[in-house]
Amino acid sequence: MSLQNLLATYQSAELITQLAKYISSGEKRIQIEPLMGSALSFVMSVLFKKIDRPLLLIFENKEKAAYYLNDLEQLTKDKESVLFFPGSYRRPYQIEETDNVNILLRTEVLNRINSRKKPALIITYPDALFEKVMTKAELNRSIFKIQQGDKLSLDFLNEVLFEYQFQKTDFVTEPGEFAVRGGIIDIYSYSHDLPYRIEFFGEEIESIRLFDIETQLTVEKVRQVQIMPNVSDKTTEEKRQPFLDFIGKKTIVFVQDETTTLEKIQKLYEKAEESFRELHSPLKQSEPQLLFTNANSLKKGLDDHIYIKTTFDKEPSLHLNWKTKEQPAFNKHFELLIENLEKNTSEGIQNYLFCDNEKQAKRFHDIFKDMDVDIAYQTLVFPLYRGFIDPKLKIACYTDHQIFNRYHKFRLKQGYQKKQAISLKELTSLQKGDYVTHIDHGIGVFGGLQKIEVEGKMQEAIKLMYGERDILYVSIHSLHKISKYNGKEGTAPKIYKLGSGAWKKIKQKTKRRIKEIAFDLISLYAKRKDQKGYPYHPDSYMQHELEASFMYEDTPDQFQATLDVKSDMESDQPMDRLVCGDVGFGKTEVAMRAAFK
Repeated sequence: MSLQNLLATYQSAELITQLAKYISSGEKRIQIEPLMGSALSFVMSVLFKKIDRPLLLIFENKEKAAYYLNDLEQLTKDKESVLFFPGSYRRPYQIEETDNVNILLRTEVLNRINSRKKPALIITYPDALFEKVMTKAELNRSIFKIQQGDKLSLDFLNEVLFEYQFQKTDFVTEPGEFAVRGGIIDIYSYSHDLPYRIEFFGEEIESIRLFDIETQLTVEKVRQVQIMPNVSDKTTEEKRQPFLDFIGKKTIVFVQDETTTLEKIQKLYEKAEESFRELHSPLKQSEPQLLFTNANSLKKGLDDHIYIKTTFDKEPSLHLNWKTKEQPAFNKHFELLIENLEKNTSEGIQNYLFCDNEKQAKRFHDIFKDMDVDIAYQTLVFPLYRGFIDPKLKIACYTDHQIFNRYHKFRLKQGYQKKQAISLKELTSLQKGDYVTHIDHGIGVFGGLQKIEVEGKMQEAIKLMYGERDILYVSIHSLHKISKYNGKEGTAPKIYKLGSGAWKKIKQKTKRRIKEIAFDLISLYAKRKDQKGYPYHPDSYMQHELEASFMYEDTPDQFQATLDVKSDMESDQPMDRLVCGDVGFGKTEVAMRAAFK
């Protein structure tokens, strides 16, 4: 049975059909016994498709929310509809430390709800619900749309961006910044994880492009964009509302642990009140309830929606008892695992082993083969969060990381953080007089940023100075050709005249020297090939078990290094290999595998 067959089993499950029916009838109070592990992920992914209505899942903390987010993204195969709604501040009650990645994610959710597109499945946690959000009216007022062909003056656009509290910089590197270069304006809006490059012809918008910060190259051409301010900006606190009011009453709300959620919200609110009393700023006079949600407000918001919980104070409209169980703890004992899998089979329960990758799936096969046991199971390459047993549907889904006590990582969208450009950061930190290397023209002296006229338009360029007062202007679109000079400390490099041919000769000489070194190395390795070494045996069951027991999954480089080392050891040639890597990158684990072999 494939993953799709498993999902089909849940789609036809009587309890899910009953749950969807009650939701459609408008019943507000639905109690469902705790769904253990990732059984919750299967149920909610299928329910979301069945009801065709927005669904909000509230988990106890950010980590748990992120794990379920990863499950649901993969089970629904619809990352555009499965959204994460995080808190915008590193410490929720202290409003000066924003996290721009989280603000981008919050804006994405608010935009999606406001646009009234197809329903979204939103995952969140108490810290995020604690912060109030812009009202829909304020959000609509704050959206500034720009379209190709629009008539718009640069001065007016400047004023709008300053009103939105955007910072004017030489280059945009994160949301909330803009840069002007002649008839081009770069804007990093909070509405997208890539910045916009808008090109004017007079007062007409000629083109709009999304571009990459690192390379400064166009990623995609678009006809229309939205400029949005920081939706978590606290200067408009009087125009805010709880998130549960923003999402609308059609949204179905699931709370995994209502008591814990309300307690956390109340503690955050009390901490905020304490911080406001100590705050020495204009916000001192503001009341915390204008910015934050307390437990009573959240409880009222839940009561206004159809919501699913694990417990109710009063009798719920519908009580569903799924009776799922947690995956048993095996603590790397394969005898216990085999015994449990055989017991499941005897009870008519199908066994599924969810593995992070093909390599891990093969380990199970090799271990069972070496132990000479015939187990009825199926491996699925799918990084499931937590294993579970579902006796009603006769399914046992176990995860490899729980069997081997390995760390399981969650992955969150990082947005612009992945795009921080080393070359751009280096450029902004350069001082006039620093040495830089241009791949085509050689070592020059950095002369700063200057505006030059190119085809009738003013553009920003990098000034490089060479021998005999030669000057080279490099477009910011060619940043990838420039790097900071690295040479012998305290020794100034020789600066040549442009076009002298000296740099070309240096590169040719370097290539020639590299070829000489390569020839010497080849001669040395030819001699070593004549030597005979001790060939070790292929991996055994014990080797597989040891490697599976490491807490963290190998990185691709670790995996390749291990394969190479083992290949050397199994060869009759003496091993001559150096494993290199930064501190903490896993060299010891590679060495342990070799030592055990």
